[in-house]
Amino acid sequence: MRIILGLLSALLGALAGWFALATLVIALSGPDRDGGIAMGAFFDIGPIGGVAGLIAGVWLFTRIGLVRNKALPQATGSSETAPRPGTRFSFPFAMTLLSVAAILCWWGWHEFIRSPYLSHGCMTLELQFRLPAGTALPDNKDDVRIEVEEAEGYAVAGPAANWRAHDGDRPAIIASASLMYKTRHRAVRLTLPGIPTQSWPIDLPANPDPTPGYSPWHAASEPSPTKVEMHFRLTADH
Repeated sequence: MRIILGLLSALLGALAGWFALATLVIALSGPDRDGGIAMGAFFDIGPIGGVAGLIAGVWLFTRIGLVRNKALPQATGSSETAPRPGTRFSFPFAMTLLSVAAILCWWGWHEFIRSPYLSHGCMTLELQFRLPAGTALPDNKDDVRIEVEEAEGYAVAGPAANWRAHDGDRPAIIASASLMYKTRHRAVRLTLPGIPTQSWPIDLPANPDPTPGYSPWHAASEPSPTKVEMHFRLTADH
């Protein structure tokens, strides 16, 4: 147990020293538009603080984490010497170490496993809609409304700069939206002038990886005289 607490104290000290020095350098350096200062502070300068923090953690454990037991009183008239006092753990210090470690473990578990945000960060959902041959596209892209449901909210997908396209003799619309939440419930809705709103479920895992290409074309989930088809692909923003 002593080895475990000592190692934990050293690791927490190294972690605290690493982040403290990196944060201090970033704060003193001022604005960092391209992220170069932050990367250098974390990976080049931060380890120096980590070594200092590790030494400080070991020192704190030996000075505060371990306390000497009080010497037993020597019996009156006995020639035996009192036993040499041993050491024991400092209960407050041990509880502080375990509490900090538990908080960091919970934070890591929440951020990397239970976080509501995608592991890849914001991802781009690229959408293409294919209309029946002979259908006229709107002249203004503001007349095209595309909504992407994600979890309990939705985002408005923006038509691309070259949003008007064709697939053979069929007109098409190109758009994209950002995804950021872990959820199994995703859907796309398309509204065009003179055409009933149509929707499609997005068949992706709750925490998806980028897709290798576009999905097959899918018809809308609601029957409509205007048979619009949609397919998509998912790309990571980094």
